[in-house]
Amino acid sequence: MAKDIPDPIAPEKLIEEVLSAYPAKAAKKRAKHLGVAEPVPEGETEIVSKCDTVKSNVKSVPGVMTIRGCAYAGSKGVVWGPVKDMVHISHGPVGCGHYSWSQRRNYYTGTTGVDSFVTFQFTTDFQEKDIVFGGDKKLEKTIDEINTLFPLAKGISVQSECPIGLIGDDIEAVARKKKKDIGKTIVPVRCEGFRGVSQSLGHHIANDCIRDWVLDGEGSEYEATPYDVNIIGDYNIGGDAWSSRILLEEIGLNVVGSWSGDATLAEMENAPKAKLNLIHCYRSMNYICRHMEEKHGVPWMEYNFFGPSQIAASLRAIAAKFDKTIQDKAEAVIAKYQPLVDEILAKYKPRLEGKKVMLYVGGLRPRHVVTAYDDLGMEIAGTGYEFAHGDDYKRTGEHIKEGTLIYDDVTGYELEKFIETIRPDLVGSGIKEKYPTQKMGIPFRQMHSWDYSGPYHGYDGFAIFARDMDLAINNPIWGMFDAPWKKSA
Repeated sequence: MAKDIPDPIAPEKLIEEVLSAYPAKAAKKRAKHLGVAEPVPEGETEIVSKCDTVKSNVKSVPGVMTIRGCAYAGSKGVVWGPVKDMVHISHGPVGCGHYSWSQRRNYYTGTTGVDSFVTFQFTTDFQEKDIVFGGDKKLEKTIDEINTLFPLAKGISVQSECPIGLIGDDIEAVARKKKKDIGKTIVPVRCEGFRGVSQSLGHHIANDCIRDWVLDGEGSEYEATPYDVNIIGDYNIGGDAWSSRILLEEIGLNVVGSWSGDATLAEMENAPKAKLNLIHCYRSMNYICRHMEEKHGVPWMEYNFFGPSQIAASLRAIAAKFDKTIQDKAEAVIAKYQPLVDEILAKYKPRLEGKKVMLYVGGLRPRHVVTAYDDLGMEIAGTGYEFAHGDDYKRTGEHIKEGTLIYDDVTGYELEKFIETIRPDLVGSGIKEKYPTQKMGIPFRQMHSWDYSGPYHGYDGFAIFARDMDLAINNPIWGMFDAPWKKSA
């Protein structure tokens, strides 16, 4: 595929050019969120490069288009929505519930409408009179209707939208009352969209509600083993959690529950009985892991199942927490899948080696998938988060090279200018960024929900990942049209 190679421009110069388009005050604010990975000071060897000087987790600049979500999105769309045997009510006007309706492809097993409700949309459908007179009674009626229509639902969560916090509905009182009435777990979640600066606070609020309203539940009886673990922060997008479970069970571990992709309420209640919490998405679930460690004595560790190098490293690190039986099985599993890895690399690495990638996603992906691209010989030209905290950028330094462009809560304008100037071979971001990028003539993969593909976790997932990147980059369509700025007036 023929492609114009732009003259290289220093990342620092590129940032300076982009900021020059802003008024002075906005430019000063945004300059703190843009940077370049720096060399590690002499004597520090635990990271590859430094990028934690980039400012994060602060309010977006008013009037500048941001790509973030809100606290409601973090709670309902990420943490609670995938819990399959509970009904999740979007408490407020219909729009928020409709927008968050089954958009992340959180796969689950079960019979939809009988014992699983992930793809359903429940709302209290606020009208003007509900804003004026309050929605507590309407919420009670909704819970009663749900209990009648879906008697096998194990519980209900109430996901508050902005008007609930503004008018002061007492959803906690409703939850306590209805729990007595119907005898099921009712969880009130104060995740009104205006809380915090992004969806990140929604994750935290959701975790706190699990702590306060779920973890003291009875759970279900099961025969405990010395090898019980929980998968935390895996939302089973495209089947990711299933791929992770397969590997963990192959090395001899027993997965008590998966949070929260394909999760049940009982699995969440049983979580404190496990011996170890394994967290994939640190940003969304580290809060509950810390709580279980402090209160229930369950230690936790991060792992990464993107790409063979990190899969092997993670399996060994996990196995090291257990006895030699598990450690030996981990080595056997790694050896078992090595021929598959060799086959994937032999097929796709020659087609992808040296290709440049720009990432802009949420959660863990801006750093976790870096090594999967590295395994294929691809280079990360830039990466950034929608709602990261400082510790996320510190962790990112472990995986990226000096000189990598870093951008936090990047604006639509900034991202387009970075892409237009760098002209990477591939951009991995979200649905809002997909079509403008493709109109520039640049291949794109939707890295929030795998562009209707997946899973990407595990060895089999790496095969799908490599195939999808090849399909995007080496599709002949990109050589069949010109970018808009090349056309005559």
